[in-house]
Amino acid sequence: MTRQPTGYTRAQAAVARRARAGQAPSATSQFFIYAALTIGAALLLFPLWWMIVVSLSSPLDAARAAVSAEGFSLIPTDPHWGNYPAALEAMGARKWESFYDALANTIVLCTLTVIGQVLSCSLCGYAFARLRFRGREPLFILMLATMMLPAQVTMIPLFILFRTLGWINSLAPLIVPTFFGNAFYIFMFRQFFAQIPEALVEAARIDGCGYLGVWARIMLPLCRPVIAITAIFTFMFFWNDFLGPLIYLQSEEKYTLAVALNSFRNQYGGVNEVHQLMAASIVTIIPCVALFFVAQRHFVGGLSLGAVKG
Repeated sequence: MTRQPTGYTRAQAAVARRARAGQAPSATSQFFIYAALTIGAALLLFPLWWMIVVSLSSPLDAARAAVSAEGFSLIPTDPHWGNYPAALEAMGARKWESFYDALANTIVLCTLTVIGQVLSCSLCGYAFARLRFRGREPLFILMLATMMLPAQVTMIPLFILFRTLGWINSLAPLIVPTFFGNAFYIFMFRQFFAQIPEALVEAARIDGCGYLGVWARIMLPLCRPVIAITAIFTFMFFWNDFLGPLIYLQSEEKYTLAVALNSFRNQYGGVNEVHQLMAASIVTIIPCVALFFVAQRHFVGGLSLGAVKG
């Protein structure tokens, strides 16, 4: 004999039916959702398309577009591809060599900062997650509190410190601090390490691994998603960073790409050649765009990775 459902179970069944019905939006709802997403994507991509169009325009059309968009076509009818080599040639007094110097400096900076950030943050996160020592929780809270400290507050003290050390006009002030960790990335590593079963750690210790052995052989291979997020975000930040290199780098041969773009500024603070500036900007953002399409799933995963319960 089939048992009749009680009032509570009937209510649960009704809620489940409504939930299942809500998972399948109607055709009208889907149309409005896709229309809103399309409009939002177009608005976000419009500045990039504007840069591309201006970079392929003649000097007269680009100067006119910088003043007023009236009469400016968003479809390049006569693209001037020569703007790109001319823009790279104009990024400094030494012409082509200036661009390649800036590119080499940027690659060295991003590579070393990624290595330093991953090593230091993973070690600190491992210590906060697995090691038991006095004052661990207060230190962790103090570290998180540094995230609320604006970078502008420490800008002058850091400059005085690095000037005392003789590091001005070198990449050291930009690279060395990454080997001392970042509070946000340490927090992500700590949250991920806290989820790893203790049985794996105990098995590694039985096999003779010490603390560093457990970190290198057990923890790092398991936290590849966190390593990817840290590497991608660090690369993006230092590739596009303008303020740091502007403060610490003084000679042209030490400039990064972001600072080399500043060579298009004239003595009155304006831009001499708008079309060349846009062409050079397109060249410099190509690695970031390519990195986004290659590792876009890590970008999305990084939004919620640090929110797991530790």
